[in-house]
Amino acid sequence: MLTVVLDTVCRQAGLDPNGARLIKFTNNAVLELARQPIVVRIAGSQTVRDRAPKVINVAKWLARNGMPAVRLLDGIHQPVQAHGHLATLWQRVSPTGRAPNGADLGRILHRYHRLLPPDVPLPPWRPLAPIRQRIAETDVLSESDLAFLETKCGELEEAVADLAYDLPQGPIHGDSFLGNLIPGRTGPVICDFDSAAEGPREWDLTPIAVGNLRFAYPGRIQQELADTYGFDITRWPGFPAFRQLRELQLVTSVLPVLRDNPSLYEQWRHRLKTFQSGDIEAVWTPYR
Repeated sequence: MLTVVLDTVCRQAGLDPNGARLIKFTNNAVLELARQPIVVRIAGSQTVRDRAPKVINVAKWLARNGMPAVRLLDGIHQPVQAHGHLATLWQRVSPTGRAPNGADLGRILHRYHRLLPPDVPLPPWRPLAPIRQRIAETDVLSESDLAFLETKCGELEEAVADLAYDLPQGPIHGDSFLGNLIPGRTGPVICDFDSAAEGPREWDLTPIAVGNLRFAYPGRIQQELADTYGFDITRWPGFPAFRQLRELQLVTSVLPVLRDNPSLYEQWRHRLKTFQSGDIEAVWTPYR
Protein backbone atom coordinates (compact mmCIF):
# COMPACT_ATOMS: atom_id res chain seq x y z
CA MET A 1 0.00 0.00 0.00
CA LEU A 2 2.86 2.39 0.79
CA THR A 3 4.17 2.05 -2.77
CA VAL A 4 0.73 2.77 -4.21
CA VAL A 5 0.34 5.89 -2.07
CA LEU A 6 3.82 7.14 -2.97
CA ASP A 7 3.22 6.58 -6.68
CA THR A 8 -0.04 8.56 -6.55
CA VAL A 9 1.50 11.39 -4.53
CA CYS A 10 4.42 11.68 -6.93
CA ARG A 11 2.18 11.56 -9.98
CA GLN A 12 0.12 14.47 -8.60
CA ALA A 13 3.30 16.45 -7.92
CA GLY A 14 4.99 15.62 -11.21
CA LEU A 15 7.76 13.64 -9.51
CA ASP A 16 9.40 10.28 -10.18
CA PRO A 17 8.93 7.70 -7.38
CA ASN A 18 11.21 5.06 -8.92
CA GLY A 19 14.03 4.01 -6.62
CA ALA A 20 12.65 5.88 -3.58
CA ARG A 21 14.30 4.83 -0.32
CA LEU A 22 12.43 4.38 2.95
CA ILE A 23 14.31 6.38 5.60
CA LYS A 24 12.00 5.85 8.56
CA PHE A 25 8.66 4.23 9.32
CA THR A 26 7.23 5.08 12.74
CA ASN A 27 4.59 7.82 13.05
CA ASN A 28 5.25 8.76 9.42
CA ALA A 29 6.64 6.81 6.51
CA VAL A 30 9.53 9.01 5.37
CA LEU A 31 10.88 8.35 1.88
CA GLU A 32 13.71 9.95 -0.06
CA LEU A 33 13.26 10.16 -3.81
CA ALA A 34 16.12 8.90 -5.92
CA ARG A 35 15.81 11.24 -8.89
CA GLN A 36 14.93 14.53 -7.19
CA PRO A 37 16.22 16.09 -3.93
CA ILE A 38 12.87 15.64 -2.24
CA VAL A 39 11.57 13.83 0.85
CA VAL A 40 7.99 12.58 1.11
CA ARG A 41 6.34 12.10 4.53
CA ILE A 42 3.20 9.97 4.55
CA ALA A 43 1.15 10.15 7.75
CA GLY A 44 0.86 6.78 9.47
CA SER A 45 -2.21 7.35 11.64
CA GLN A 46 -5.29 9.53 12.00
CA THR A 47 -3.57 11.48 14.76
CA VAL A 48 -0.72 12.41 12.43
CA ARG A 49 -3.07 13.13 9.52
CA ASP A 50 -4.96 15.60 11.69
CA ARG A 51 -1.73 17.51 12.30
CA ALA A 52 -0.82 18.03 8.64
CA PRO A 53 -2.27 21.58 8.27
CA LYS A 54 -0.45 22.67 11.44
CA VAL A 55 2.83 21.16 10.22
CA ILE A 56 2.56 23.12 6.99
CA ASN A 57 1.78 26.38 8.81
CA VAL A 58 4.72 25.89 11.19
CA ALA A 59 7.11 25.18 8.31
CA LYS A 60 6.03 28.40 6.57
CA TRP A 61 6.35 30.39 9.82
CA LEU A 62 9.89 29.11 10.42
CA ALA A 63 10.86 29.85 6.81
CA ARG A 64 9.59 33.44 7.11
CA ASN A 65 11.75 33.88 10.19
CA GLY A 66 14.86 32.43 8.56
CA MET A 67 15.08 29.58 11.04
CA PRO A 68 17.48 26.69 10.31
CA ALA A 69 14.64 24.29 9.50
CA VAL A 70 13.56 22.00 6.69
CA ARG A 71 11.60 23.68 3.91
CA LEU A 72 8.45 22.58 2.13
CA LEU A 73 8.59 21.85 -1.59
CA ASP A 74 7.38 24.95 -3.40
CA GLY A 75 4.86 25.04 -6.21
CA ILE A 76 2.44 22.38 -5.02
CA HIS A 77 -0.63 22.56 -2.83
CA GLN A 78 -0.02 20.67 0.40
CA PRO A 79 -0.88 18.31 1.96
CA VAL A 80 -1.32 15.89 -0.92
CA GLN A 81 -4.17 13.38 -0.60
CA ALA A 82 -3.85 9.84 -1.93
CA HIS A 83 -5.97 6.76 -1.18
CA GLY A 84 -7.16 8.13 2.15
CA HIS A 85 -3.65 9.14 3.19
CA LEU A 86 -2.01 12.55 3.52
CA ALA A 87 1.52 13.37 2.46
CA THR A 88 3.79 16.39 2.70
CA LEU A 89 6.74 17.03 0.40
CA TRP A 90 10.01 18.62 1.52
CA GLN A 91 13.24 19.88 0.06
CA ARG A 92 15.89 17.32 0.95
CA VAL A 93 18.74 18.52 3.13
CA SER A 94 22.02 16.93 2.10
CA PRO A 95 23.49 15.49 5.32
CA THR A 96 26.98 16.69 4.50
CA GLY A 97 27.84 18.50 7.72
CA ARG A 98 29.11 17.19 11.03
CA ALA A 99 26.84 15.28 13.37
CA PRO A 100 24.66 17.63 15.47
CA ASN A 101 25.33 17.89 19.19
CA GLY A 102 23.58 19.20 22.27
CA ALA A 103 24.96 22.70 21.78
CA ASP A 104 23.41 22.85 18.29
CA LEU A 105 20.02 21.92 19.67
CA GLY A 106 20.40 24.42 22.50
CA ARG A 107 21.10 27.26 20.04
CA ILE A 108 18.20 26.33 17.76
CA LEU A 109 15.74 25.99 20.65
CA HIS A 110 16.87 29.27 22.19
CA ARG A 111 16.21 31.00 18.86
CA TYR A 112 12.92 29.14 18.31
CA HIS A 113 11.66 30.18 21.74
CA ARG A 114 12.39 33.85 21.02
CA LEU A 115 10.25 33.98 17.85
CA LEU A 116 7.02 35.92 17.82
CA PRO A 117 4.06 33.50 17.65
CA PRO A 118 2.86 32.54 14.15
CA ASP A 119 -0.11 34.29 12.55
CA VAL A 120 -2.04 31.02 12.66
CA PRO A 121 -2.13 30.24 16.39
CA LEU A 122 -0.54 27.01 17.52
CA PRO A 123 -2.79 24.60 19.41
CA PRO A 124 -2.36 24.46 23.18
CA TRP A 125 0.03 21.81 24.45
CA ARG A 126 -2.03 18.75 25.32
CA PRO A 127 0.48 15.89 25.27
CA LEU A 128 -1.86 13.26 26.66
CA ALA A 129 -4.55 13.74 24.00
CA PRO A 130 -2.59 12.03 21.16
CA ILE A 131 -1.35 9.36 23.58
CA ARG A 132 -4.92 8.52 24.55
CA GLN A 133 -5.95 8.52 20.89
CA ARG A 134 -3.17 6.10 19.97
CA ILE A 135 -4.14 3.81 22.84
CA ALA A 136 -7.80 3.91 21.80
CA GLU A 137 -7.02 3.17 18.13
CA THR A 138 -4.77 0.14 18.65
CA ASP A 139 -5.77 -3.50 18.99
CA VAL A 140 -2.37 -4.86 20.04
CA LEU A 141 -2.70 -4.28 23.79
CA SER A 142 -3.75 -6.89 26.32
CA GLU A 143 -6.45 -5.89 28.80
CA SER A 144 -3.88 -5.46 31.57
CA ASP A 145 -1.56 -3.35 29.39
CA LEU A 146 -4.50 -1.21 28.29
CA ALA A 147 -5.62 -0.67 31.88
CA PHE A 148 -2.07 0.26 32.93
CA LEU A 149 -1.64 2.82 30.16
CA GLU A 150 -5.05 4.39 30.75
CA THR A 151 -4.33 4.68 34.48
CA LYS A 152 -0.90 6.15 33.81
CA CYS A 153 -2.43 8.78 31.52
CA GLY A 154 -4.75 9.88 34.31
CA GLU A 155 -1.95 10.02 36.87
CA LEU A 156 0.31 12.09 34.65
CA GLU A 157 -2.48 14.44 33.64
CA GLU A 158 -2.98 15.30 37.29
CA ALA A 159 0.76 15.58 37.95
CA VAL A 160 1.39 17.93 35.02
CA ALA A 161 -1.60 20.11 35.93
CA ASP A 162 0.01 20.84 39.31
CA LEU A 163 3.44 21.87 37.98
CA ALA A 164 4.90 25.36 38.41
CA TYR A 165 7.07 26.45 35.47
CA ASP A 166 10.24 28.51 35.58
CA LEU A 167 10.39 29.50 31.90
CA PRO A 168 7.84 31.65 30.04
CA GLN A 169 5.37 29.73 27.92
CA GLY A 170 5.04 30.17 24.15
CA PRO A 171 5.68 28.32 20.87
CA ILE A 172 7.46 24.99 21.36
CA HIS A 173 8.75 22.36 18.95
CA GLY A 174 7.35 19.55 21.07
CA ASP A 175 9.71 16.73 20.06
CA SER A 176 13.17 18.25 20.16
CA PHE A 177 15.84 15.56 20.21
CA LEU A 178 18.94 15.03 18.08
CA GLY A 179 17.07 12.71 15.74
CA ASN A 180 15.11 15.75 14.57
CA LEU A 181 18.24 17.66 13.60
CA ILE A 182 19.67 17.11 10.12
CA PRO A 183 23.37 17.95 9.55
CA GLY A 184 23.23 20.45 6.68
CA ARG A 185 26.08 22.12 4.83
CA THR A 186 25.89 25.32 6.87
CA GLY A 187 24.89 23.67 10.14
CA PRO A 188 22.08 21.52 11.49
CA VAL A 189 18.45 22.21 10.63
CA ILE A 190 15.43 21.12 12.65
CA CYS A 191 12.59 19.00 11.26
CA ASP A 192 9.36 17.22 12.30
CA PHE A 193 6.79 19.77 13.43
CA ASP A 194 4.00 17.32 14.25
CA SER A 195 4.13 18.16 17.96
CA ALA A 196 4.50 21.95 17.70
CA ALA A 197 2.27 23.73 20.20
CA GLU A 198 1.85 26.65 22.57
CA GLY A 199 3.18 25.39 25.86
CA PRO A 200 5.95 25.17 28.47
CA ARG A 201 9.49 25.64 27.15
CA GLU A 202 10.64 23.10 29.76
CA TRP A 203 9.09 20.41 27.57
CA ASP A 204 11.46 21.14 24.68
CA LEU A 205 14.41 20.54 27.01
CA THR A 206 13.04 17.22 28.27
CA PRO A 207 13.62 14.78 25.33
CA ILE A 208 17.41 15.08 25.46
CA ALA A 209 17.49 14.68 29.24
CA VAL A 210 15.29 11.58 29.07
CA GLY A 211 17.22 10.24 26.09
CA ASN A 212 20.42 10.66 28.05
CA LEU A 213 18.96 8.45 30.77
CA ARG A 214 17.13 5.89 28.62
CA PHE A 215 19.31 5.61 25.52
CA ALA A 216 22.70 6.12 27.19
CA TYR A 217 23.72 8.93 24.84
CA PRO A 218 27.50 9.13 24.40
CA GLY A 219 29.42 12.22 25.40
CA ARG A 220 27.94 15.27 27.12
CA ILE A 221 24.84 15.93 25.00
CA GLN A 222 22.56 16.83 27.90
CA GLN A 223 25.16 19.10 29.52
CA GLU A 224 25.88 20.80 26.18
CA LEU A 225 22.18 21.54 25.75
CA ALA A 226 21.84 22.86 29.30
CA ASP A 227 24.96 25.04 29.02
CA THR A 228 24.02 26.51 25.64
CA TYR A 229 20.35 27.09 26.38
CA GLY A 230 21.03 28.34 29.89
CA PHE A 231 18.68 26.04 31.80
CA ASP A 232 19.27 22.53 33.20
CA ILE A 233 15.92 20.74 33.05
CA THR A 234 17.13 17.94 35.31
CA ARG A 235 17.39 20.41 38.21
CA TRP A 236 13.81 21.61 37.75
CA PRO A 237 11.42 20.12 40.37
CA GLY A 238 8.93 19.11 37.67
CA PHE A 239 11.41 16.98 35.75
CA PRO A 240 10.38 13.60 37.29
CA ALA A 241 6.81 14.10 36.02
CA PHE A 242 8.06 15.25 32.61
CA ARG A 243 10.38 12.26 32.44
CA GLN A 244 7.47 9.86 32.93
CA LEU A 245 5.38 11.76 30.38
CA ARG A 246 8.16 11.59 27.80
CA GLU A 247 8.70 7.89 28.46
CA LEU A 248 4.97 7.26 28.04
CA GLN A 249 5.21 8.98 24.66
CA LEU A 250 8.18 6.81 23.70
CA VAL A 251 6.28 3.67 24.70
CA THR A 252 3.07 4.49 22.83
CA SER A 253 4.38 6.35 19.78
CA VAL A 254 4.38 3.33 17.46
CA LEU A 255 1.10 1.74 18.54
CA PRO A 256 -0.81 2.81 15.39
CA VAL A 257 1.76 1.23 13.03
CA LEU A 258 2.85 -1.77 15.09
CA ARG A 259 0.91 -4.30 13.01
CA ASP A 260 2.15 -2.82 9.73
CA ASN A 261 5.74 -2.68 10.93
CA PRO A 262 6.32 -5.74 13.16
CA SER A 263 10.06 -5.09 13.29
CA LEU A 264 9.22 -2.48 15.96
CA TYR A 265 7.54 -5.01 18.24
CA GLU A 266 10.49 -6.33 20.24
CA GLN A 267 11.75 -2.88 21.23
CA TRP A 268 8.21 -1.65 21.92
CA ARG A 269 7.56 -4.60 24.23
CA HIS A 270 10.84 -4.01 26.07
CA ARG A 271 9.95 -0.37 26.62
CA LEU A 272 6.46 -1.17 27.86
CA LYS A 273 7.60 -3.89 30.29
CA THR A 274 10.36 -1.81 31.85
CA PHE A 275 8.19 1.31 32.06
CA GLN A 276 5.41 -0.74 33.62
CA SER A 277 7.71 -2.24 36.24
CA GLY A 278 9.27 1.11 37.13
CA ASP A 279 12.72 -0.01 35.97
CA ILE A 280 14.36 3.39 35.48
CA GLU A 281 17.77 1.87 34.75
CA ALA A 282 16.74 -0.19 31.71
CA VAL A 283 18.37 0.96 28.47
CA TRP A 284 16.17 1.40 25.40
CA THR A 285 17.24 1.54 21.76
CA PRO A 286 15.79 3.74 18.99
CA TYR A 287 13.04 2.36 16.78
CA ARG A 288 14.35 1.47 13.33
